[in-house]
Amino acid sequence: MDDAIVVLTNLPDRAAAVKIAQELVARKLAACVNVLADCASVYRWKGAVESVTEVPLIIKTRAALYPEVEAAIGELHPYELPEIIAVPIVHGLTEYLEWVTGETTISIG
Repeated sequence: MDDAIVVLTNLPDRAAAVKIAQELVARKLAACVNVLADCASVYRWKGAVESVTEVPLIIKTRAALYPEVEAAIGELHPYELPEIIAVPIVHGLTEYLEWVTGETTISIG
């Protein structure tokens, strides 16, 4: 079983977040994507402090798929420089992690 990871990103609105979530699951790049409630993000961008509302995504996938997940998010994300970070899942319910693997594995034949 590949190591499971969580990929995090934020979108400017719910429609963009749901679009990416649906696309990642449809392409079998993610077993599940949680579209969270709006949050306040404060960051420095091009020398100015910005404060915006964003919609976070929690993406459950496998480490082996990270390059494809990153590419898909980059393709669909409206930001010039989207946050795309991956965090390893150190522990988890075995059956859940097996489900993540099963849902992100393309069957041949």
